[in-house]
Amino acid sequence: MNLIIKLLLNAVAVFVLAEILNGVYVDNYITSLIVAAVISILNVLVKPVLVLLTLPVTILTLGLFLFVINALIILLADKLVDGFRVDGIWTAILFSILLCILQSLLHSFLKKDKK
Repeated sequence: MNLIIKLLLNAVAVFVLAEILNGVYVDNYITSLIVAAVISILNVLVKPVLVLLTLPVTILTLGLFLFVINALIILLADKLVDGFRVDGIWTAILFSILLCILQSLLHSFLKKDKK
């Protein structure tokens, strides 16, 4: 049940950011739910491989290259999901940063409700 709630919160975050940011487009809430699921799956399957392959660059940039990896995950989700579009790499980097912040805030409210 907790996984479904987190997925719904992530979908809300994607939808809100698509409304706020220029360059990020989501057709409707169902599409944002699909985008949240695809990003979650890509974070589990693809991101560890990318992090491992780019470990020297990540160490050299003191971890800042992880923002680029997150942006690549967002752009890959853009290619996989119809109805979701991100205009460029810089928009994807900004979207991934804001998505991470918004997800952290939403998940912190979820943890407070459990206590």
